[in-house]
Amino acid sequence: MTQTHDAQNDASTPAQVLVPLTTPEDVDTFLKEYPLAAVFKAGTCHKTMQGFGVLETFLQKHDLPVGFIRVVDWRPASNHVAERTGITHQSPQLILFQDGQPQFEVNNWDITPEALAPVFTAHVPVRDGVASAAQGGGIEPYRRLMRAYLDGQLSDWAFQDQYVTMFRDDASLRSQREFELLSRLFGDPDAYHGGLHQLGAPQERGDLRPRVAELLSELN
Repeated sequence: MTQTHDAQNDASTPAQVLVPLTTPEDVDTFLKEYPLAAVFKAGTCHKTMQGFGVLETFLQKHDLPVGFIRVVDWRPASNHVAERTGITHQSPQLILFQDGQPQFEVNNWDITPEALAPVFTAHVPVRDGVASAAQGGGIEPYRRLMRAYLDGQLSDWAFQDQYVTMFRDDASLRSQREFELLSRLFGDPDAYHGGLHQLGAPQERGDLRPRVAELLSELN
């Protein structure tokens, strides 16, 4: 089973364990190998990015191996978790296991610090030291879009539409810091149920160009 660790951690600090679970066999092997572990099901939109960002803040301070399933790509693994636990599939979804048995689940927008804090406090050991933040799914597409806008290749409206669409469809496993930075410009796309036109004029949130330049600087 392939494990992905953060290579930037100090050798004295145990790395985060983040394991892709691509098959039902991977799921069973992972839960057998780690008596206390969690499975995170990743969906196809920014809810996954936000949910994992919340989880990642706890993983920096707590020692909990996490197996992740990209539901669209690895559906048999996702179905196996549902069959094994009896828990109805949702995404994003976080399930905590002890000795292979589900102990806690939380889904979608309910993956919040308030929901996770008591569970981690009660069940998950604190790690020695602080693990480095998880590496996201790549910031470069956002950087390219912002550079194109700042270079005058896109109007305010075109930039807003492309940025919000990119963010809405981003299901990367990002740190909480990355999520907060990327959501700063236009907020939560799900707030605009009637369509992206409900965002209003790009300048309604203040002068857009300086804010984009500031964000690009922070992402570099």
